[in-house]
Amino acid sequence: MDVKIEESWKQVLQPEFDKPYFELLTSFVRREYQTHTCYPPGPLIFNAFNSCPFDRVRVVIIGQDPYHDVGQAHGLCFSVNDGVAIPPSLENIFKELNRDLGIPVPHSGNLQHWAEQGVLLLNATLTVEAHRPGSHQNKGWEELTDAAIQALNTHREHIVYMLWGAYAQRKGQFIDRRKNLVLTAPHPSPLSAYRGFIGCGHFSKANDYLTKFNPPAINW
Repeated sequence: MDVKIEESWKQVLQPEFDKPYFELLTSFVRREYQTHTCYPPGPLIFNAFNSCPFDRVRVVIIGQDPYHDVGQAHGLCFSVNDGVAIPPSLENIFKELNRDLGIPVPHSGNLQHWAEQGVLLLNATLTVEAHRPGSHQNKGWEELTDAAIQALNTHREHIVYMLWGAYAQRKGQFIDRRKNLVLTAPHPSPLSAYRGFIGCGHFSKANDYLTKFNPPAINW
């Protein structure tokens, strides 16, 4: 399995790679990919990091699990490959973008262009077995992704954190709000989007903050 991580993130996360939990995680993931269909493809497991080097992160969006159906996941939370039907939560993200900034709803759910502008689209768990949501949770990924967020919190400032739903809000509860902008809202899933995600204005608030403290704004 060909898995590489971008050099700046490799340096930041090196202490984690040397810990016993990461060795166990690596063995588990390697075995799962050898014996089951898993997502995303091996080379894209660290796509969120590889597309958005540590010093270029300006926005962080936290998801929970990769998509678990064929062809969807490519290592960025909420994002799907070109040509794949847009999932309901992403549909609601696009609805809010349209409401907030007037951006037309796109035909593709691929958010790679966000990542390349400094949006870290980070799932808490970076792999999943096909058709088994949550199957790779509590194996060590959460500890690694906590360490990534903690490193940003320690060494960077003026980052916008978009914490959608209770899970993301718990994962980001230690972020220093004095030197960053932390935006919270219900999850964009159909179950909760109309309880405050639609209307949250996070995209315009992020761009206003970035324009002032960490330009340029994101071209959503």
